[in-house]
Amino acid sequence: MDITTVSTRYFFFTGKGGVGKTSISCATAIALADSGKRVLLVSTDPASNLDEVLAVKLGSKPTAVPGVARLEAMNLDPELAASEYREKMVGPYRDVLPAATVRSMEEQLSGSCTMEIAAFDEFSRLLGDPARTADFDHVIFDTAPTGHTLRLLSLPHAWSSFLETSTTGTSCLGPLAGLKDQQKLYEASVAALANPERTTLVLVSRPEVSALREAERSSAELRELGVSNQCLVLNGVFRASRKDDGVATAFETRGREALAAMPSGLGKLPRQEVRLSPRALLGVEALRTMLSNDGHSAEASAGPASAKRHELPQPLVHLVDELERAGKGVIMTMGKGGVGKTTVAAAIALELARRGRAVHLSTTDPAAHVSWLIDDAPTTLKVGRIDAESETEAYRGEVMGAVGGQLDAQGRALLVEDLRSPCTEEVAVFRTFARTVAEGQDGFVVLDTAPTGHTILLLDAAEAYHREVLRQSSNMPETVKELLPRLRDPGFTRILLVTLPEATPVHEAARLQSDLARAEIQPFAWVINQALTPVETADPVLRSRQSSERGYVDEVLEKHARRVALIPWLSAAPTGSKGLRAALGEAPAR
Repeated sequence: MDITTVSTRYFFFTGKGGVGKTSISCATAIALADSGKRVLLVSTDPASNLDEVLAVKLGSKPTAVPGVARLEAMNLDPELAASEYREKMVGPYRDVLPAATVRSMEEQLSGSCTMEIAAFDEFSRLLGDPARTADFDHVIFDTAPTGHTLRLLSLPHAWSSFLETSTTGTSCLGPLAGLKDQQKLYEASVAALANPERTTLVLVSRPEVSALREAERSSAELRELGVSNQCLVLNGVFRASRKDDGVATAFETRGREALAAMPSGLGKLPRQEVRLSPRALLGVEALRTMLSNDGHSAEASAGPASAKRHELPQPLVHLVDELERAGKGVIMTMGKGGVGKTTVAAAIALELARRGRAVHLSTTDPAAHVSWLIDDAPTTLKVGRIDAESETEAYRGEVMGAVGGQLDAQGRALLVEDLRSPCTEEVAVFRTFARTVAEGQDGFVVLDTAPTGHTILLLDAAEAYHREVLRQSSNMPETVKELLPRLRDPGFTRILLVTLPEATPVHEAARLQSDLARAEIQPFAWVINQALTPVETADPVLRSRQSSERGYVDEVLEKHARRVALIPWLSAAPTGSKGLRAALGEAPAR
């Protein structure tokens, strides 16, 4: 299969974080534009790195990409979209309703769920209103990591259903009149997504077990949403050039074994393979060679220049020694999707439990797979996840029990209707997140958090969340009141920023660190994962990648963090107790 020969007007690129969705979508857009097509490339990811990959400053309007005729690109800005959405919802009422009522509406529209529906509103205009993209032959969506994408794509169904049956004048997003005006647009978006002659879903994966499992899950769930025209792009396929190189052959073997165990559903899809690049795929010229596998020769590739060459950071086990001395508290892993947050969280939790500490390992990631990594957990380790569906059902029951008895029949009916809105799930999950953090008072809680954009929205919600809770219930949980102070307390919460030694993950983590600082939250340490730098190999492609990544290791040490741990690339996948203990490491020799 050649993705650039697909004729549908719309493309959606999705998959587990870090598999290369942005690079593949950019390379596809460039190839189509070079072939004479007019192309619009759109990122719907709250943590978009489209600017860095294309080397051009992008905004919320289409911008021409230098060096590529007929290609324009843009980012859907969630904050700007939310601001414009609030004004669209509230503006018509400013001179009609009392000032106090208008302020209440503005407050009601300040939560993270408003930001999500506002971004979706912009997304729907591009997908459901042909006039908005009439100047283009193809519209390519570089979507958010899988969990967020699944929610985004399910919103047309959720909101259409809610609008069709709602009889009240308001929702958690304010006046329904404004939403109902959008109903036809949402219905058109659903139709476009489900039409195989108009839309192609491109599942992007790497030859890794977890990425392929995630792609299979995405494929099945999106098919249930009616998105049936699917294909698979396997990114980063590696073939060793020297069979006497143990690291290179292990690298190839890990990929081959993952592909041999590929879920059956994926195996039936049309497939294109993209070889592992020896260098960072940043800029138009590098991206032009990606899909054809031309230009993948292993010339030396340098990362950023460093004032001096630093000693390699300590292994992760030394960081666990420091964390254990606290005796209890919350440990959170954050970073760009696909950098190994789950592996780091699981390795730390398993080691603390092995040392006899009581540990609760959980996740807020909608695409969670913590349980895939651990086989024989000690009795002191509790493994779980924040399940959105069950938490939402429990929250609905709690609100009805606390408030419903005080209402008449009509009032109870209105409350039931209000609790069916998609935003109720956000509130329910957030309450559980706050409750889980509170467990750090009695032992260790290790939280594998969602990819960066979702995490920031979650933390932002700590300040705005109470408005939504109090709208449905007069009781504010104590765990929610204490959440921000706990997250800001370096003696209670220790945040680990996880990255790969590559440009986009490092710079993404640096931006996250700045965002956290504005929220008065300081990371405890950085963890550089899957580093080839300390391993011995003569393979030219891997050597080139070593040369490139060393500069990013030095950048982290010089500019971003005082406390850093490094996990080398491992010949065996870091799963199960043995694999996770290997990730903890010993001091690397070089």
